[in-house]
Amino acid sequence: MLFLGITGGVGAGKSEILAYLRENYKGKVMLADTIAHDLMEPGTLCYNRLRDLFAGEKIWAPDGSIDRPEMARLIFSNQEMREQLNGIVHPAVKKYVIDSVKSAKEEGTLDLIVLEAALLIEEQYDKICDELWYIYTSPENRRMRLKASRGYSQEKIESIFDSQLPEETYRAKCEEVIDNNGTPEQAFDQIREKLEKRGIYPNPRR
Repeated sequence: MLFLGITGGVGAGKSEILAYLRENYKGKVMLADTIAHDLMEPGTLCYNRLRDLFAGEKIWAPDGSIDRPEMARLIFSNQEMREQLNGIVHPAVKKYVIDSVKSAKEEGTLDLIVLEAALLIEEQYDKICDELWYIYTSPENRRMRLKASRGYSQEKIESIFDSQLPEETYRAKCEEVIDNNGTPEQAFDQIREKLEKRGIYPNPRR
């Protein structure tokens, strides 16, 4: 079983790549953001620790759950709180991922586990994943996609770009580069070829 980390800048088209892998391979796709969301639900260890940490803040909904827009506003205006939040949530996500991969390897029923995380390199998932793959799309194409699909302003796009890793870092840390500047099918062909070299093949069509 191959444990594959997928990374790339915002607007690179990772969602389509993940959907292709989910639909065509005997595997499992995990999204770090979704895992983090689930681990912050009431009743979890993360939630209890956050409840203590942010007890005096106005981020709690009437039902006791976290008001996520208020949480986002708080942590992006307060670096210390953002670091405290990350110090609780990121290790919990990593433990969940490690445990899930270990269980899958023991069961032996999957060919592939794929993890997508915004901070895949920053959080040193290269030490956990078997390989990291970089989804490359030119900055120009990413800008066009973000304006068309999400309605982002040029200012917001540039702010996001400035906060992400430079292209040379992605290329240096990743074993493979998927060029996603063309059609989705062209990217899928690259993925299929690279996985076949590793002895992993798509599910047979019914």
